[in-house]
Amino acid sequence: MDNKTTCLHSDHVAQGAKMSPFAGFDMPIEYAGIVEEHNAVRNRAGVFDVSHMGEVLITGPQAQEFVNHIFTNDVRPLADGAILYGMMLYENGGTVDDLLVYRRSEQEYFLVINAGNIDKDVAWIRQQAEGYDVKVDHLSDEYGELAVQGPDAERVLREVLGIDASGLGFYTFMDTKLDGHDIIVSRTGYTGEDGFEIYAPEELTVALWRKLMAAGVAPCGLGCRDTLRFEAGLPLYGDELTAEITPVEAALSMFCKLDKPEFIGMDVVARQKAEGVTRKSVGLEIDGPAIARHGYEVLDMDGNVVGTVTTGYRSITLGKSLAMAMVNTPFNKLGTPLQVRVRRKVFPATVVKKRFYTPKYKK
Repeated sequence: MDNKTTCLHSDHVAQGAKMSPFAGFDMPIEYAGIVEEHNAVRNRAGVFDVSHMGEVLITGPQAQEFVNHIFTNDVRPLADGAILYGMMLYENGGTVDDLLVYRRSEQEYFLVINAGNIDKDVAWIRQQAEGYDVKVDHLSDEYGELAVQGPDAERVLREVLGIDASGLGFYTFMDTKLDGHDIIVSRTGYTGEDGFEIYAPEELTVALWRKLMAAGVAPCGLGCRDTLRFEAGLPLYGDELTAEITPVEAALSMFCKLDKPEFIGMDVVARQKAEGVTRKSVGLEIDGPAIARHGYEVLDMDGNVVGTVTTGYRSITLGKSLAMAMVNTPFNKLGTPLQVRVRRKVFPATVVKKRFYTPKYKK
């Protein structure tokens, strides 16, 4: 089956981007190079085409009740214009997806889901909606999405695109108009830097991208999007979260609120938080230049396999070999000496905090 394309596909190809299949889409992996694009976001600003992400609108008299039922975080305290991160879980506590929930009102919530999970998520949401007085609209084909990230992002939006987003705090959004089109502008980011997402009709998305290119803003591919989120300790569905990994095992239980009406999978999360788990996601700092890739084995000091790497890189910002790994307890404690098998060699490693880089989000 052919991969889908975003509204910017022809622009990426024309700009010489290295294209590759990702989550069912033909997406740009890099333009000038992952290191150069990574550093552009850390030091100035870069823009990503994230039009492959999915959008679902939940409306109706029971919208708040329904979203709270399928979402691990608690949307009840949210103000209009606020955003929450959390997960949707199966009954067994495994993760359907991690997502963002935007609240427009008590009867209207905008859900942003991962590209590779769109069909599965929409089917699952619709199935859970049976019996609730809500409407589920799948809007993924109606939006393009740009992510402008980096310390200069706010200025770039204002000076290049004519969008004043200075009033947005971290994890808030606004509905506004631009060039006669309805758009959504949010301030979240997936890079560890200040940044914005612009959801707009496809035609406007293309026009905004071209304005950014003309102004010299660095186009960034999914390659550096991954290195940036990794340094900031942010999970990627399919690596740090899967249908077989619970939020407690992923060390994300702070996004699961147990003092709210029951959400799907709550009993499993509550039990795991109370009793502990047999494995946990951790950070690893590896001695030397070896890069531990997804699936590589983690060993104890006696050579026994005690875990698996979920993501690993030679950190561009920090100049260290780092990894996230799922390891058996009690080997998850900070400071625990471990080893990582990289091909036929074994390298020493130490358990460290997963947030390798201190994010610079807007306060």
